[in-house]
Amino acid sequence: MFRFASMCLLGLLIAGPLPAQIPTAEYAARRDTVAAHLGDGVLLAFGAGEPMTDEADFHQLPAFQYLTGYDRVNAVFVMAVRGGRVTYQMLFEPPIDPRRALYDGFAPDSADLERRTGLGLRDRDRLREVMDGLAGRGTLWTVTDAHSRDYRSTDSLSAERYFVQRFWAAHPNVTVRSADALLDSLMVVKSPAEIALLRKAVDISVLGQIAAMKAVRPGVNEHDIFALTDYTFRMAGASGPSFRAIIGSGPNSTSYHYRANDRVMQAGEVVVMDMGALYDGYAGDVTRTVPVNGKYTADQAAIYSIVRSAQQAAADVARPGEPVGTGDKAIRAIMATELARLGLTEGPDATFDPPWADAARCERVPVVCTQAFLYMAHGPGHGIGLEVHDAGGYSYSPTGSFQLNEVFTIEPGIYISTALLDMLADTPKNRAFIARVRPVVERYNHIGIRIEDDYLVTPTGVEWLSKAPREIREIEAVMQAAAKSRRSGS
Repeated sequence: MFRFASMCLLGLLIAGPLPAQIPTAEYAARRDTVAAHLGDGVLLAFGAGEPMTDEADFHQLPAFQYLTGYDRVNAVFVMAVRGGRVTYQMLFEPPIDPRRALYDGFAPDSADLERRTGLGLRDRDRLREVMDGLAGRGTLWTVTDAHSRDYRSTDSLSAERYFVQRFWAAHPNVTVRSADALLDSLMVVKSPAEIALLRKAVDISVLGQIAAMKAVRPGVNEHDIFALTDYTFRMAGASGPSFRAIIGSGPNSTSYHYRANDRVMQAGEVVVMDMGALYDGYAGDVTRTVPVNGKYTADQAAIYSIVRSAQQAAADVARPGEPVGTGDKAIRAIMATELARLGLTEGPDATFDPPWADAARCERVPVVCTQAFLYMAHGPGHGIGLEVHDAGGYSYSPTGSFQLNEVFTIEPGIYISTALLDMLADTPKNRAFIARVRPVVERYNHIGIRIEDDYLVTPTGVEWLSKAPREIREIEAVMQAAAKSRRSGS
């Protein structure tokens, strides 16, 4: 059944009508909204630079893409605002040497660019001259040119920061402020066109998951699955993956962001498959954990069922206006109870002396010092959109509550390894904890389970978008049907 459904879905994705693209008027409306919030001043946004290696794909920076829809390298956007209205807006791009253009392509036709984006284009060599002329217009609002909000605070001296430092040195009376928070607050709520593109990205991500489930079996290398998902995404119309897929089997299933993808899978193990497709700049992000030999053991099924129940509990409480912390608490409550029932902790509220560098947070955030937290020390999800960790969701909510038409993930997990106990400091509390749970941890050793799905916030709750098989019986049915097909040679 799933094979037939996936083949039909692949056909529809390839041959069916494309989702609505982001119209020029929507980009203009976004800029007008930003201008209304800024009041007076100048907004400066740098786009992504040229990839440093030939094998790297170019991906425009999310905020720059949101404002302009322009997808060429080394571009800069400038917008002057007075009284909440746009008075000047322009793209800047380095001049292209004609011989170099034979390799990289010529600059876009200015009339076509104006028609597609509503913006003109000037040589980037004129950027400083233009900015000097705008220096007296009010606050300089900057947009961090980091590829992901995960790295904003640790980003090195980028092109944007270098330019702003030099500009500020020449105009010390200008107030410089970040527009990142404003853009985050606007980007969290998706338009109908954005939702259509996200649905497409998620649908293609689901195809990758189904293809992977069918291909997993003992003796297959993680990298084979990694390559298969990339192929599936591109064949279905995606530009590629939205991030480097995580294919972690056996001991690798307990590493949240395992990246090597080069181990041969063994019978009796599980494999975590965390992947997403990128479609017209919008990212899907779906995770399934499947048994390598097609059937979960009783212990694997026990852990899987806890994770799945926790995910559903979070989905059941998500709705517009609901604090994001409600979902996190729902996940943690189920895990605390069930992990204690299995004997992996000393009790639902039992604590330990954590090894985290920020262990001082225990007083402010007590959950990070609970024994249950040891088995899932990451957040329960994040927004998705123009990047895989977009504004919204649990990790990057600008308001602390879910908003209508935001799209986010719910991704609880349980990761069991004796390495968790081995890394704990030798304290009386930890010694007692370890002595109590080590036999049970050894029993469940190297079982890592994560389930991640994408959801759209609706007026009454959430819509589950990423409908890849996720119940135990469904996953086993897909894998066993694939095994039967291989045996019959069909």
